[in-house]
Amino acid sequence: MPPGPTPAPGPALLSVSAPVLADGDQRWCERVTVTIRNSGGTAARSGTVTFATHVIGALGVDWATLTSTQPLTAPIAAGAARTETYTVCVDSWRVPLGMRIDTRAVTAAGR
Repeated sequence: MPPGPTPAPGPALLSVSAPVLADGDQRWCERVTVTIRNSGGTAARSGTVTFATHVIGALGVDWATLTSTQPLTAPIAAGAARTETYTVCVDSWRVPLGMRIDTRAVTAAGR
C-alpha cells in the first residue's frame, strides 16, 4: 500500500519566558530580555511582541498598566528558540520622579 499524503505542518506556536529586566537610560525605559520558543510546525516569519508595563509609585502602588508592541525578530524556525532584548519605554510624563516601571508580562504572536 502506498504511503498516504503527508499532513501539512501546524502553524507557529510561540511561548515566551519570564522577562529579565535591566534599567534603561531613563527612568521611563527598561531593557527586557525574553526567550521566545516556537513549538509549532512552521517557522514564525513575522509577528509582534506585546509588553505589559506597570508604573509603580514611590510607595509601591501600581498606578497603571500600559501595553506596547514591537515587531518579532523573525524568522524563528519550528522547534527553535531565540533570546532577544527589547528596549521598552513609556511616555516620560507617566513616570514622575520617584516612580519606576516594571514590565511583568510579555506575549508573542507569530505568523
